[in-house]
Amino acid sequence: MAVSEAQVEKALQGVIDPHTDRDPVAGKCIKHIAVDGGRVSVDVELGYPAKTWAPEFAAQLKAQVELLDGVDEAAVNVSWEIVSHTVQKGVKPLDGVKNMIAVASGKGGVGKSTVSVNLALALSAEGARVGILDADIYGPSQPRMLGVSAKPESKDGKSMEPLHSYHLQAMSIGFLIEEETPMIWRGPMVTQALEQLLKDTRWTDLDYLVIDLPPGTGDTQLTLAQRVPVSGAVIVTTPQDIALLDARKAYKMFEKVEIPILGVVENMSTHVCSQCGHEEHIFGEGGGQRMAEEYGLGYLGGIPLDIRIRVDSDGGKPTVVADPDGPIASVYRDIARRAAARLAGQKKDYSAKFPSIVIQNS
Repeated sequence: MAVSEAQVEKALQGVIDPHTDRDPVAGKCIKHIAVDGGRVSVDVELGYPAKTWAPEFAAQLKAQVELLDGVDEAAVNVSWEIVSHTVQKGVKPLDGVKNMIAVASGKGGVGKSTVSVNLALALSAEGARVGILDADIYGPSQPRMLGVSAKPESKDGKSMEPLHSYHLQAMSIGFLIEEETPMIWRGPMVTQALEQLLKDTRWTDLDYLVIDLPPGTGDTQLTLAQRVPVSGAVIVTTPQDIALLDARKAYKMFEKVEIPILGVVENMSTHVCSQCGHEEHIFGEGGGQRMAEEYGLGYLGGIPLDIRIRVDSDGGKPTVVADPDGPIASVYRDIARRAAARLAGQKKDYSAKFPSIVIQNS
């Protein structure tokens, strides 16, 4: 007896996507099911990039369908489409950018910039078009991390072309000044510079623009939260209580301006000795996960304290590209997929699909 589409759908419900914690049917990812005798084909479309993980997911779904009586062979195709999502009220989306993801910490020294660049590179590795904006005017670090020292060009004398590194489009105040030049500016100048860097850069067809925020909850962060179209935010912390206090302030800031929090990343979550392999929780244990549970946020993952992350970043080749098949890069890619998947669950923005309506007297 031939299997029905309903039976196939029920079988697919037995596989949970770990990035969304939902099955593909509940997540409305099933685009097409075809049954031809004992052959079944299924098309699945995710809302987030998953280039390195899609084959594994397809294999799981295929195995589940082939357990059904009457199915001789199943073919499962997993693809993805990244769409724009809504931003804060009263803020207009930026041309050339579908989604902006702000990475914040509330406190310096927790490795936020390293997380930002590896998150951007991981999203790119998963198949998205990605840019990164270094919003830390006082202490820009992305030029060094990306190994870029050139100055941006301007084709029209009004806007700047982003620089490119490892398939990322990048912009930073660090591209415009010497590396050792201090930025002795007051708050209004800093916020104006940030807006210019963002809006005067010719970003091209980006699925995601990752914004590496400076630490704290001051003028720059508030300007971004109120005037820059952010689709979601990622909060970076370490497990220790003093870092979590400031991470909670960052969460409260985004909550007040109604920017969705995509989740919490716990950096330096554990240290594994490079000599003996002993694992130790130097900064405490489980703080990021507790914060996520306390506020009902997603826990995106923990990143170990590893000397290779520091060496790779200082050398201008972050770990995701320096060792793409290594365990640390795998952690970053998993965090990137989780963040993008949570963003995919947010309300979509259809404004770009509708034509502008102009009323004229005739």
